[in-house]
Amino acid sequence: MALFITFEGGEGSGKSSALKKIIAYFEEQNIPYILTREPGGTPIGEDIRNILLSSQNKNMDIRTEALLFAASRRQHLKEKIWPALEKNIYVLCDRYLDSSLAYQGNARGLGIDEVLDVNRFATEDSLPDLTFFFDIAPEKGLERIAQNESREVNRLDKEALDFHHKVYDGYVKLAKRYPKRIVRIDASQDLEHVVQDCLKVLKERMEQE
Repeated sequence: MALFITFEGGEGSGKSSALKKIIAYFEEQNIPYILTREPGGTPIGEDIRNILLSSQNKNMDIRTEALLFAASRRQHLKEKIWPALEKNIYVLCDRYLDSSLAYQGNARGLGIDEVLDVNRFATEDSLPDLTFFFDIAPEKGLERIAQNESREVNRLDKEALDFHHKVYDGYVKLAKRYPKRIVRIDASQDLEHVVQDCLKVLKERMEQE
């Protein structure tokens, strides 16, 4: 049975870079998969992503922000994630529900449980089978972003350091709440060690299915 696997973490945590290496493993092993992301993943979702991350939308209300993420997520599940899982295809997703809980729920102050309620409606309680939390100090993550000239800096990247600390704290809370689903990965290591840690867990979970 294919798994729904998500990759979470603060800005500059390196999850996207690790994902490229993990994809290589799936291809080498001929394991059917799709790679997708949030917000986005579908034409409608990508349109919502552009609205959410645009630096021009500085006046976006925080509840509007939370609802747009949930709307994009609903379309993503309906159009892409659920159909893939039904065909026994693994889903590797760069961000999902936990991002909303950490960013809008904890960092924006809307409340983790309040944002969870909105997303439970949107997702019909669809949670990942496995979530990797790329654990790295916010300062280090933002430093990586500053050094990566090719990376586009979005509206959330530009938030104050205190915001990013609250995001991190949100992820820590979620890791404690869902210890069986969320696996913390030391993302301060070099990329190869991060990938090895992820693959070790992945192989163990896949053998259990």
